[in-house]
Amino acid sequence: MFFQEPTPDTSVYMIAGYIITFLVMGLYVASIYLRSRNLHQDMTILEEMEEPRESIRPNGRQEPAKQNPSQIAK
Repeated sequence: MFFQEPTPDTSVYMIAGYIITFLVMGLYVASIYLRSRNLHQDMTILEEMEEPRESIRPNGRQEPAKQNPSQIAK
């Protein structure tokens, strides 16, 4: 008498929930991968900027080293 109704079939909602969950997790992992790749690119650019570059004139000769003004006065 009581409880004569069958249990409702909610398997479609469970499958939809799993699909949405895996999509969100996939987007999160992709976001982490892209951020990591961009971070490595930024680090490479910064390391290249830190490397000292020799000043070369247009005629191909190297520019003489600049002296400190306090050393010139001595």
